Amino acid sequence: MMARLPRAVPVAWLKVNRSLRSGVEGRGAGRGAKTDTWWWRRSYSSAPTKAALRLPRMEYQDAIMALNTLQTNASTLEQIRREQQLGRTNGTLEAMNSFIHRAGMKIEELDQLAIIHVTGTKGKGSTCAFCEKILREYGLKTGFYSSPHLVQVRERIRINGKPISRELFTKYFWQVYNRLDETKDTDAGAMPAYFRFLTILAFHIFLHEKVDLAIVEVGIGGAYDCTNIIRHPVVCGVSSLGIDHVSILGDTMEKIAWQKGGIFKPGVPAFTVSQPSGPMSVLVERAKEIGCFLQLCPELEDFQSEGERLSLGLAGEHQKSNASLALQLCRTWLQHHNHPDFPPLQQPLDFPERYEMQRPPISSGFCLTTPMINGLRDTKWLGRSQILKRGPVTYYIDGAHTIGSIKACVKWFREHSLKEAKAVGGPVVQVLLFNTTGERDAAALLKLLMPCQFDFAVFCPNLLDMAQNLNADQKNYTVSLENMLSRCLDNHRAWCKLTEVKRDNLWNLTGSTLEGPTTFVKRDDLDEEMLLLHDPECEQITTRALVFPCINNGLQWITQGRDPDLQPSLANPLKMHPAGAAALKEASTIQILITGSLHLVGGCLKLLDQSLSQ
Repeated sequence: MMARLPRAVPVAWLKVNRSLRSGVEGRGAGRGAKTDTWWWRRSYSSAPTKAALRLPRMEYQDAIMALNTLQTNASTLEQIRREQQLGRTNGTLEAMNSFIHRAGMKIEELDQLAIIHVTGTKGKGSTCAFCEKILREYGLKTGFYSSPHLVQVRERIRINGKPISRELFTKYFWQVYNRLDETKDTDAGAMPAYFRFLTILAFHIFLHEKVDLAIVEVGIGGAYDCTNIIRHPVVCGVSSLGIDHVSILGDTMEKIAWQKGGIFKPGVPAFTVSQPSGPMSVLVERAKEIGCFLQLCPELEDFQSEGERLSLGLAGEHQKSNASLALQLCRTWLQHHNHPDFPPLQQPLDFPERYEMQRPPISSGFCLTTPMINGLRDTKWLGRSQILKRGPVTYYIDGAHTIGSIKACVKWFREHSLKEAKAVGGPVVQVLLFNTTGERDAAALLKLLMPCQFDFAVFCPNLLDMAQNLNADQKNYTVSLENMLSRCLDNHRAWCKLTEVKRDNLWNLTGSTLEGPTTFVKRDDLDEEMLLLHDPECEQITTRALVFPCINNGLQWITQGRDPDLQPSLANPLKMHPAGAAALKEASTIQILITGSLHLVGGCLKLLDQSLSQ
């Protein structure tokens, strides 16, 4: 008898002759992978659930399409934001508790995952990546949950540093989805939203794959984030704080710090990096009221490496604080599990009295072990301070999207692009490819990019191609097409104002004219024509600004066919606009800074590195 399909998936999609492989992700392969005296093992039931026994034999893309039905549409998302502004957030964790139970897990089981829980405004993903690689170097089987993904949603859930395979993602997806779908009538017809579902799925996968630890990156904030269903993490970390997600977290760093400190747990050690005095005081107060011992990480230079040169796999001066935080988190985790490299953790009993001048005590540096040194050196984290060289074209890729991270991005880009330019014998052309999402202040971010003195600025929405059926993993229903186009207009206006470029008669669509800058183009029009923003009066201006309807068209114009690995648009081939073409074609090197949005970065990487889609 055919298994009942989830309601969100059409019956026609069922592939009855295709069976899923039940492969298991490999265990950690680093040094010391053999069983040691400090090793521990867990036992919990891995018997197949009722939903698992009724698993539909669906393909990966079917799972992704079903997952996308859980995305919150733009109007509903706005209503949620309004409720959060009014403080109506108390039900978030209660709902998550119910979803966990309906998915067949118990909250107590999550305690067995030996979790490192990390929040922050910028650097939390990099910190988690450092932690994952260091502990994998110790031979541990690691689970790593992060967000957002760049190319494929599987990137969010990693086993031993690699995205979970398509087969395992599909297998576990339907186990969780079916169980939640079967029980939704008992819970007012509710299914968890996109991020909640993926968080539940990550916990389910980590339990069934029997990881030795899970590194969990907070989604937004901390106190009311669905990852905060975790009750007993081994250690918590707070990376650098800044202004972001203000409609949800608050419009001051102090309010944001209060939210971030919400992941602290009684008796659980926590670490943070240097913060401004205001938000640091809030973190200290949160630690006091919760009963958490918060410590400040030392400078990276305070760690000893026994004569070995300490280098980081992630570029940029700002990564030093992320590395320091990761080292303290990893040492504490290893101490908690009685690793012989470190003495047992000795936590003072009077820790609330140790806070002076509203600053936490500084934890001491220590002598780094070989796995720690190797882990820091070999960490990779795509889309962050990444350089991709393709003949005469160099892509500088960084998903910076806050004031602090854009500042760090500018410093990194200027340093490395100048070094490359000095080694080039001919003219160098620099181009900015930019977009933002959400409520971020694009004008403020663009102002910080002005010192780079770009020759061209290109703006586009986070649409991969004008043929919009390329990748279900990158579908985004939380923002309307009108909103995306409006954001591009706003970004361009802000840049033109900063560079004092006139904006008369900017919008041109092949075969038609748009009357005003707030006119929107329908999707059908985008599929038929190329939308190009060009100011004919810009020819004498240092920086010229253009807008394209999708990422692929923007990259095609910037590279002028000089990157042979960049595939042309799947829709209509780009009609190269003459503006600036000669300079780009004749340049010895084209340096492209791609920044402002991780979703923009993800779209670019999908086009530039086909292996990421495998």
